[in-house]
Amino acid sequence: MSQAKAASVIALLDRCLQVFTGFLVAVLLCVVTAGIIYRAFNEPLSWTDEVCGFLMVWLACLGWMIATRHGSHIRIRLLLDKLPASAWRSTEVVIQVAVALVGAVVAWKSIHLIQVNSDIEAMSLPISVAWMYAPLLPAGLVTVGQALTDMFAARPAEVEEVSPW
Repeated sequence: MSQAKAASVIALLDRCLQVFTGFLVAVLLCVVTAGIIYRAFNEPLSWTDEVCGFLMVWLACLGWMIATRHGSHIRIRLLLDKLPASAWRSTEVVIQVAVALVGAVVAWKSIHLIQVNSDIEAMSLPISVAWMYAPLLPAGLVTVGQALTDMFAARPAEVEEVSPW
């Protein structure tokens, strides 16, 4: 597969991830609204709180994946950007190895969590509790992949300091 084709497939996957995340935000909004309305009429729905919990976990993991892909996670670069190129490169490799290790641990442990909870049914829903842990696996794998990609990327261009005034 050519590099251009691979880049277009990755861009499509990124876009699908964003659309799916937006869809889940809309679903969460509808579920919360339904819960509020039904409680106002003193007829609470038993499943809304649990569905909201599942959706929040999924949204947190999907947001994590989007932020990872965009390089939007908080990163304090004050000292890193002051290093000479060779020291910067070595430090960046260590940081990205650590990030990849965290992603690998999350992915590995998520497999165990999914397996252990696969036969437990949610309290108010006819689904397995394993679905609560399912998004941890792709989130960990995306973190590993992005860290390895970033490890081999060139040093980012210097960021121009913008005055707040």
